[in-house]
Amino acid sequence: MGKIILTSLKAIIMFTVIFGFLYTVLITLIAQIIFPVKANGSMIIKDNLVIGSELISQKFESNKYFWSRPSAIDYNPMPSGASNFGPTSKILKEQSEEREMEFLKNNLLKDSSPIPSEMKYASASGIDPHISPEAAILQIERISEARKFTVLQKKKLLNLVTSKMENPFLGFVGEYRINVLLLNLELDNIK
Repeated sequence: MGKIILTSLKAIIMFTVIFGFLYTVLITLIAQIIFPVKANGSMIIKDNLVIGSELISQKFESNKYFWSRPSAIDYNPMPSGASNFGPTSKILKEQSEEREMEFLKNNLLKDSSPIPSEMKYASASGIDPHISPEAAILQIERISEARKFTVLQKKKLLNLVTSKMENPFLGFVGEYRINVLLLNLELDNIK
């Protein structure tokens, strides 16, 4: 019996060292060498300051910027998660209707305008940094008016939206999307 316990303890220690330490160090080193930006959180640096991550949504409330999709956790990445309201939830229905009306009103759209679903519903993580190109295009009028853009500047804004569009993964998995933080950083460069 003592031999079995001693063998078991040796196995636990060996596997802890191999998979708990050596494997972790090896994978970390490989990631740092091959994908250093991604391994360190895809941080966005402006004027030598970290202002965000390409992977985490931020809250934009000013009419001068594109808005991210709603977040059930108010864009806080620590308790990342969804509201967990199901399709029959009265609260979810009320939230989506309220968000739709607010989006229509704030973006100077007709009541009959179709709104992309990501602007009505929070993402599963609560921190999804992307919106659809359609959602970005629907915000152009509001931003142009808030920034008092000329017709030429408004056209530059539309071109910016199309230039920031990311393709589906491997060309066919997922949807076309736009990272809101990266788009807003470029937005400030339109003169």
